[in-house]
Amino acid sequence: MDSFNVQNISHVIQLSVAPVFLLTAVATMINAMNTRLGRIVDRQRSLRTSTHLDLASEDVQKELHILARRIHMTYLGTLFSVLAGLFVCMDIAIAFLGALLTIDLTKSVALLFIFAILSMIVALGMFLREITLAVGETVGESNV
Repeated sequence: MDSFNVQNISHVIQLSVAPVFLLTAVATMINAMNTRLGRIVDRQRSLRTSTHLDLASEDVQKELHILARRIHMTYLGTLFSVLAGLFVCMDIAIAFLGALLTIDLTKSVALLFIFAILSMIVALGMFLREITLAVGETVGESNV
């Protein structure tokens, strides 16, 4: 029976490699989103504290509005990236728990992996939307 458990655990370790690679992608995504968030907030602060800009002007208000939308998109992207990471971690933990207790948790493992992938898809969508807003803002900067 002990060799059966060792074989089960070995198999779970092999199957956990793909989710671990997904965790690496999630961590990279969180890092990218946090870096972008910092730059957006810095730009927002610089606009608000600038002494040579009229904060009431339509162009400045428009840029501040776009920055606020970008902050929101970045926040959502980070949130869904973190959720994806949590789902992956729970997925790996449940796979090991099932192997240790010799319980069939394949449906739970599959559902958690699907949730992780769906969360990552939403995070990537938010990332793409934020970049689209940034590019649109940059193209429109000649008017500001």
